[in-house]
Amino acid sequence: MSKALGSNAAVKPLAAARRGFKRLSKGKLSVAAIYFGAFALLVVIVSVGYYRPNSSPEEVGATDTNSNAIKQVDQASIDDVLATGVAATVAQSANLPIATSVANLAVSAEAKSAFVQTDSISAAKPQIISSTEENRAVISYTVKAGDTVTSLSKKYKISAQTIKWANDLTSDALAAGDVLRILPINGVLYSVKSGDSIDSIAKKYKVDKTRLVVYNDLDVSGLKSNKSIILPDGILPETERPGYIAPVVVNYYAGIGSGFGGRTWYIATGTASGPYAYGNCTLYAYNRRMQLGLPVSSQWGNASSWAYMAGASGLLVNNSPSVGAIIQNGGGLGHVGVVEELLPNGDISISEMNAYVSGGGWNIVSGRIVQAGNVGQYLYIH
Repeated sequence: MSKALGSNAAVKPLAAARRGFKRLSKGKLSVAAIYFGAFALLVVIVSVGYYRPNSSPEEVGATDTNSNAIKQVDQASIDDVLATGVAATVAQSANLPIATSVANLAVSAEAKSAFVQTDSISAAKPQIISSTEENRAVISYTVKAGDTVTSLSKKYKISAQTIKWANDLTSDALAAGDVLRILPINGVLYSVKSGDSIDSIAKKYKVDKTRLVVYNDLDVSGLKSNKSIILPDGILPETERPGYIAPVVVNYYAGIGSGFGGRTWYIATGTASGPYAYGNCTLYAYNRRMQLGLPVSSQWGNASSWAYMAGASGLLVNNSPSVGAIIQNGGGLGHVGVVEELLPNGDISISEMNAYVSGGGWNIVSGRIVQAGNVGQYLYIH
């Protein structure tokens, strides 16, 4: 009995030792498997997926302009980042001796991927407008014999109107030797004035504000007084177009109901009927011009608008008197008379109606001397 017990006591420690050895063997095999798997993954990444930092542009396709090639490089870079990141995590978890190297590899791959993606985005950035000076330059052209505005319009592919506006021309005729400014596109050549703004210019000349800014680089330089800029497809207001004559506002001596000043006298009462109000200056001036055989209209309105209406109908209007010319002042309803004589000392003698002065009045024809110093203040319809 004692022998059997001794045998069992010897067997138990041995069995326990065997079980421990099996567990130890399994643990070592698991660690070995982890080491082997991590090592295999690193070998694959290094040999297949990773490009050296000093790789040439041809190796990574950085200079390939083909969109498919760029896409492939970007995809490869993203895969490298993911793979090296996983490898770094595994190596650190398993406490492999190459963990530090793998971590550095992951950082390099991520940086390289960011560079490739940034480079491809920059390459694909669209250009809004060419920044070359050539397509925005104003050309100085010396007119040759036979040139016309129309021929230059065809030559430079811009409108005749643009050429006229830029050079203050009122006709198509050109003189050889003249120097013209030729714009690169249709529009207006504009000199910036103090107080101008992009909004005010765009509104006044009917220009697209964004195009105005981009074409003249105003987002960089801004508006500068006296600097010439081009208003693409701009429209010049009528008051700024070549040949425009603004209505003349004149000063006049304010008599009672008239406005010419000077010595006056009575001539006659009444006048023939006609298209204007009876007893007024307009009716008398109309009838007197008819008597003299000079042009006059029955539709010029109040006296204040006669010079403007006459000029619009083609008659000469200026500040120099002539016998038979209609003299006109402005202000209110205005007043008109007819020049009867040019005196040697520069004074003029006129006839008029409805002048509330000495010798005159409603429906009364009276005379007046307008002194030489005042003659040039008035408008004369010839």
